[in-house]
Amino acid sequence: MFQTLLNKTKGDRWIWLIIILLSLISVMAVYSATGTLAYKRGEAVEKLFLFKHFIFVVMGIVMIYISHLLDYRYYAGISKILMIITIPLLVYTLIFGAHVNDASRWVKIPVIGLTFQTSDLAKLALITFLARMLSRKQENIKDIKESFVPIIGSVCLVTVLIAYANMSTAMMLFGVSILLLIIGRISIKQIAIVSFAGGILLVIVLLFGPRGKTYISRIKTFVHPEQQHSDKTFQADQAKIALATGGVFGKGPGNSTQRNFLPHPYSDFIFAIIIEEWGTFGGMVIMILYLVLLYRCIKIVTRAPKAFGALLAAGLSFSLTIQAFANMAVAVGLGPVTGVPLPLVSMGGTSMIFTSVAFGIILSVSRDVEENVAGKAVPDKTKVSNKVIVGEIPAFG
Repeated sequence: MFQTLLNKTKGDRWIWLIIILLSLISVMAVYSATGTLAYKRGEAVEKLFLFKHFIFVVMGIVMIYISHLLDYRYYAGISKILMIITIPLLVYTLIFGAHVNDASRWVKIPVIGLTFQTSDLAKLALITFLARMLSRKQENIKDIKESFVPIIGSVCLVTVLIAYANMSTAMMLFGVSILLLIIGRISIKQIAIVSFAGGILLVIVLLFGPRGKTYISRIKTFVHPEQQHSDKTFQADQAKIALATGGVFGKGPGNSTQRNFLPHPYSDFIFAIIIEEWGTFGGMVIMILYLVLLYRCIKIVTRAPKAFGALLAAGLSFSLTIQAFANMAVAVGLGPVTGVPLPLVSMGGTSMIFTSVAFGIILSVSRDVEENVAGKAVPDKTKVSNKVIVGEIPAFG
């Protein structure tokens, strides 16, 4: 059975290797980072956190496997459904969502009781929808009514709804959307309009939104930490201590002391814990893994035979790597404190599932690239006749 699954596993082998390595690092890092928290609650860390996280890691790998088997062109049709679900869900989250740390970002799933951030679904929905729109509108991409208005409307609406509770995620998603517009041959003038409109809306949310004071306070704390009270710089200070005491090769696995002081050492600041225990060397390994991931994804983009696949792989890979480097930048003091997790490493149930689906879609595009190259290398008329694809995207998409 295992051999059968292995034979069906396709896509870029380097990306598969990176997924496995990041998953293993995640299990070790979360095990260490949650030790103190589990002790405070009076339960064994294995029972309380590690087992639950391990289950989600396994579920994530399963989702990657399932997602990569589905022809990526079907995600074009799925993207429409996701957008129809996402926008009302974002509105519902702002009004009725669960409040955690003064932010309404989570929705509780009935029956099973799990909560998930709707922004995770929104990122996947918007990127796949933009890839679909840009690939289908290439012939009249300069048309204002047919192409530009639906694109700017979807980008601005989704990012603003996210920004009310999660400005950092909204800004990263907006940046990825602009990159996709550039790759999708939208004119510079139209991109400037989208950037201006989106920037104005984000500034309005920053100044007048329910969490505006929190966002401004974090920016002030980052720019002028010496002028702030110690409680406002506490997270950044503790992360810096973790970096300073980690040295080149770290204190060793399980020997972190800052996990006792850092809020959310298993999610937002897990990179600081990794450097404390594994040193600068361990931090560099993590960075290299994400850089290799970006490089392999760019190769997929340049070799993809269809515009939709190229845009889809580009959007998802940019989203994952920008999020990763944003998390690492915060941990080392190069950015204001945010609640952005490290993809495939930070502890988080549903966020890991959505991240895994994104990896699976990238591998699906990679699988198509491999099959296209193999088809050109060994032409087989019988195989081609049995796999006729009309157009770039299946009819229902």
